[in-house]
Amino acid sequence: MALFWLSDEGWAAIEPHLPKNQPCARRVDERRVVSGIVHVLKVGCRWCDCPADYASSATVYNRFNR
Repeated sequence: MALFWLSDEGWAAIEPHLPKNQPCARRVDERRVVSGIVHVLKVGCRWCDCPADYASSATVYNRFNR
């Protein structure tokens, strides 16, 4: 199964709408996480089956849930 990655144009449209300066220990690359969210929604897999190339499945789900 091919992974989904946001294009530069897609990322440029989404990035300004993301919250900035969120407190946490270590932020994962936002573009990877958003690509993971889109991948799960397109493929229809469970959150726990999200490929680790994006981030941990918990991180991807929690960012989607927020």
